[in-house]
Amino acid sequence: MSVVLSDLSFSFPNGRVVLTHLSASFNAGRTGLIGQNGSGKSTLLRLIAGALRPTSGSVTATGEVAYLPQDLTLDTSATVASLLGIAAARESIRAIEAGSVDPAAFDAVGDDWDIEDRAREQLGRLGLSHIGLDDPVGRLSGGEAVLTALSARLLRRPAVLLLDEPTNNLDLDARRRLYAAVEAWPGVLVVVSHDRALLSLVDQVADLSGGALRMYGGNLDAYEEMLATEQAAAQRAVSAAEADVRREKRDLLETQVKQARRDRMGRQLAASGSLPHIVAGGRKRAAQVSAGKGREVALARIADAKDRLAGAEDALRDDAVIRISLPGTAVPAGRTVLTVQGLGVPWAPWHATADADGAAADDAGRLAELIVRGPERVALIGPNGAGKTTLLLALAGLTGPASPGHEMEPAATGAGNTAASTLAVRRNAATGYLPQRLNILDDALTVVDNVRMVAPRATVNDVRAGLARFLFRGGRADQLAGTLSGGERFRAVLAALLLADPPPQLLLLDEPTNNLDMASVRQLSQALSCYRGALVVVSHDVPFLHALGVTRWLRLDRDGRLAEDRGHGPGPASPLP
Repeated sequence: MSVVLSDLSFSFPNGRVVLTHLSASFNAGRTGLIGQNGSGKSTLLRLIAGALRPTSGSVTATGEVAYLPQDLTLDTSATVASLLGIAAARESIRAIEAGSVDPAAFDAVGDDWDIEDRAREQLGRLGLSHIGLDDPVGRLSGGEAVLTALSARLLRRPAVLLLDEPTNNLDLDARRRLYAAVEAWPGVLVVVSHDRALLSLVDQVADLSGGALRMYGGNLDAYEEMLATEQAAAQRAVSAAEADVRREKRDLLETQVKQARRDRMGRQLAASGSLPHIVAGGRKRAAQVSAGKGREVALARIADAKDRLAGAEDALRDDAVIRISLPGTAVPAGRTVLTVQGLGVPWAPWHATADADGAAADDAGRLAELIVRGPERVALIGPNGAGKTTLLLALAGLTGPASPGHEMEPAATGAGNTAASTLAVRRNAATGYLPQRLNILDDALTVVDNVRMVAPRATVNDVRAGLARFLFRGGRADQLAGTLSGGERFRAVLAALLLADPPPQLLLLDEPTNNLDMASVRQLSQALSCYRGALVVVSHDVPFLHALGVTRWLRLDRDGRLAEDRGHGPGPASPLP
C-alpha cells in the first residue's frame, strides 16, 4: 500500500498555480502534512483522493482511498446509517431476513452480514455509543458528525486514509478518541493538521512550503529540531553571502578610487608636456581598456556573490515574528473587568454560595456568578454542544439567536452592560471579541482603513507603524481585505483587534487556532504574550492554552453546569481534562 506523486502539478481554472512538479511517496505509516495557509495542503489531499485531476504529472494510490474533508457537507435529513454508508446493506439484510431471494439484495450485502454490529462497535470506539443507526444526522453536534463521518471511512477498511484538519471543533474527549484511532491505524495515513498533540503521533512530517514537498523522519518535535538546525545553517550561509557581497563592492570601490587617481596623474603628466602626445595617448587607451576589464571582472564577482546570497536566502524561511508593545491594555491585578450574574439559568443550577476566588458557587463548585479581575487568563473548556460559543457571545455583549448560521448583532463597543437570556453581564473595560470565522473585516476596505475604523483618532502614520509590527509593511498595508490570503487575513484581524482605540483590556477569543497554520498559531501566541489585559478563551487546543499561560480553567458541561476546574485544566502533554 502506498501513494506515489510523480512530477505532480495543479492549477485552478483561473490560472492560479498551486502545486508544481511534486514528486514523493507515502508508504504505510502516519504522515503529518504541514505548511502555511494557501500552500496547497488540502488541494494535495483532494488530488490523492481523486476529487481533483492533476494539471500534469500523476498520482498513483495502491488500494482504496478514503478521504475526510475539512468541511463536511451533510444531508441533515438522512440517517446515521446513511452517513455511515451502510443503509443499503441494512435494508437488504432486512429484506433477506423477511424471505427475499432477490440476487440484488445478496449482492448489496456481499460479505457485510455483520455490518450493523461492526458499525456500532466502531461508533463505540469513538465515543458515539449513544447514537442510533436510525437517528437523523441533523441531531448530531458538529463534533459528533465529524466522528461519525470518520467511522464511515474506518468501516471501509481502506488502504489509504486522508484526514484534513480532523480535530477542528472536536472537544477534548473526542480528540482523545481520534488520537487513539490514528495511533492504531495500520495502513497509509496522511493528515493535515496544526494540532500538536495529533502531530506528535506521526511517523514522518511532510513539509509543503515554497512549492516543494520535503520529508522529515519522526514526529513534530523531531521535525522542528531538524528544521531549527537547517535554519541556523541557512542563516550562517546568508550572513556569509552578505559579507561576500559587501567585500566585493568594497573591492570595486577601492579599484575605482585607484583608477581615478591614476587617471588624474596621467592627465597631469600629459599636461606637463614631458611625454610625447602619441605615447601619452597610448597609455591612456591602455589604461581605459584595463580599467574596463577590471570593472567587468568586479561586477561579475558582485553578481556571483549576489547569486550566492539569493540562493542562501531561498533556503532561509520567512518565519516573520510579530513584535508589538501593548501598554494600553494593562489592567491592575485587583481591578474587576467582567462580572456575570445569572449563570444558574440556563448554564448552571442557581444554588450558590460565596466563593473566595471571585465566584459564587455551590458545594459542587458550580458557578452562579463569574468575576474576572486584572490580567487573568481564563480558559473555557467543555464538550461540543455545551454552549461555550453562546456563553462567549453573551459575554461579548452580542444579542440575537445563537443557533448556527445566524448572524449576531453587536452591542455597543467598549465597556458596558448587557443581558443575554437570564444573564446580567457587566464589562468594566473596553472589550475585543474574536469570532471563529474571523469575519470582523470589511472586505471592500484596505487593511489600513479597517484598522482606522476601530481607531478613528489615530493618524495614518500611527496606523501604518502599528501594522508594520503585524508584518504589513509598505504596500501590503494597502491591500483590500477581500484579497488577503488566510494567514494575512488572520494577522489583519488580529491587528484590528489589538490596535483598536480604546485598546481592549478584555479579550474574548472563540477557538482562535481553528483553521490556522502553525506559523499563524505561533504568531498569535507571540501577539498575546504582549497583551496585558484579561483573556477569556474558548479552545480545545490544549498546548495553545498552556502557551498562553492560562491562570484559571472553567468547564461547561452539556447539562449546562459551569464550574471551576480545580485540577488546573488538562496537562500540556495530555488532551484530557
